[in-house]
Amino acid sequence: MKKILVFIALLLLMVSCGSIKSSLKNIDNNAPVPVLGKNNTFVITEYSKDKRYGYDKDYPINIYYRGTKNDTINQKYFLKALAGPKGEKITYTKLENCCPFPTKNSDVGAGFLDVYELQWEGLKKPVLLYLNIYERGLLMVPVGLSLKKM
Repeated sequence: MKKILVFIALLLLMVSCGSIKSSLKNIDNNAPVPVLGKNNTFVITEYSKDKRYGYDKDYPINIYYRGTKNDTINQKYFLKALAGPKGEKITYTKLENCCPFPTKNSDVGAGFLDVYELQWEGLKKPVLLYLNIYERGLLMVPVGLSLKKM
């Protein structure tokens, strides 16, 4: 069903806009494929210095899920590795798909970003992160977050 929706959205955009061009700025096909560590979380060793990383739809967290049958499992592996700025336990909810873009890593030639809402105790306004399962990039901790203590 998801593939059909992606195809229809891409078709509508191509008809209305003539063609669709990717606005993603941080794709790195040479980035290492994420490694699964303890507690079913990705091993993340770097912190982003770019305030747009993950928070801006043009600079999503490129997780790349190829090789799994569950297209959301890698998002969970990533999000479960994170904590609030002082180590607080975070909760997350997938809100929506947005922002279609062309990709060679999809059967239909297009992908969507997934928008997740993060919350933790003491946070006044929820944080939104944009995640991309179709492209690769170096996995880092977004500015303002930390790694969960294992």
